[in-house]
Amino acid sequence: MTTPQGRHFLQIPGPTNVPDRVLRAMDRPTIDHRGPEFQALALRVLAGIRTIFKTEQPVVIYPASGTGAWEAALVNSLSAGDRVLMFETGHFASLWKALAERLGLQPEFIAGDWRHGADPAAIEARLREDRGHAIKAVCVVHNETSTGCVSPIGAVRKAIDAAGHPALLMVDTISSLASIDYRHDEWGVDVTVGGSQKGLMLPPGLSFNAVSEKAVAASKTAGLPRSYWDWGEMLAINAKGFFPFTPATNLLYGLDAAIDMLHEEGLERVFERHARHGEATRRAVRSWGLEVLCQEPAHYSGSLTAVLMPAGHDADRFRGTVLDAFNMSLGNGLSKLAGRVFRIGHLGHFNDLTLIGTLGGVEMGLEVAGVPHKAGGVQAAMDFLAQQQESQAASHAAE
Repeated sequence: MTTPQGRHFLQIPGPTNVPDRVLRAMDRPTIDHRGPEFQALALRVLAGIRTIFKTEQPVVIYPASGTGAWEAALVNSLSAGDRVLMFETGHFASLWKALAERLGLQPEFIAGDWRHGADPAAIEARLREDRGHAIKAVCVVHNETSTGCVSPIGAVRKAIDAAGHPALLMVDTISSLASIDYRHDEWGVDVTVGGSQKGLMLPPGLSFNAVSEKAVAASKTAGLPRSYWDWGEMLAINAKGFFPFTPATNLLYGLDAAIDMLHEEGLERVFERHARHGEATRRAVRSWGLEVLCQEPAHYSGSLTAVLMPAGHDADRFRGTVLDAFNMSLGNGLSKLAGRVFRIGHLGHFNDLTLIGTLGGVEMGLEVAGVPHKAGGVQAAMDFLAQQQESQAASHAAE
């Protein structure tokens, strides 16, 4: 086997590339997690992460993957047999539903086609039918990582309010946090679920629950068993800068650095950068004569783009060709999209040149794999990005 040269291009939609600054921050001796140095770090991180969720309310940090944060959101706020309304946006919405079933909840799916985000009107209609308020929570994935479709969370909150329904609103932001505009407080979200390994530019290993006052109140009477995930114990000791169990100290060092990086760039510019890269990628895909999976422009993702393969061509074989020839990993299709799509991640520590390298690998891969396409996708992306840079320069000159 020939040893690949150059840095591996990790262009899956998470885990994402970890910046050197974050790696260096984590490359420190582990300290006493009951001492004053750790206390200062924890208080700083617990305050800083609130700014990323755009909330004044607490954010609980777990040493876990996003799946742990899903479970924490449900077990802290619900009781066995509670009905939960969910929207089928894709693979990860389906996994959250399956987890709810295993916990003894009764999730109800509003069917979707995996090519659009959640429909607020359908959610409102179902809640209006629930006159007895049997539904205790509405769960929506903000950015469905399997499809590249974004759900309009602000509109979902308005739909719940319009129905006059008291259900909690829970939102998965695992592949949108710090990449796509998100506003926990302003949008009236009760529990926001997040993970470290995508827009936050960290390795896997941290997960989050941002919790509203309403959610904390619900946790006082919720009946599902919980111990490790319990918000009450966490919130009480977090207030003093500590954790009830051994925390992931070195990941917290990295999170501290990542929060600083996001604020130095400015969250709005972070969102603009991701939107720009999403649009450039879609222009490349269309120039190749291929089809973007997401069909609703208002639902396009800045985090990733899922691309449909032409009939008769297997996406996984194509991905294998790209990996072997160019040392680049692309995301695979999940569950019913297996073999039908590949996913281009363009989130986290990512710039224009990284995107052009990524798209160059895809275009060369299409040629090597014999996938029918047109040339010029990379050029279309470059033209768009150059125009954006010119507009930005002109705007700065006018200031």
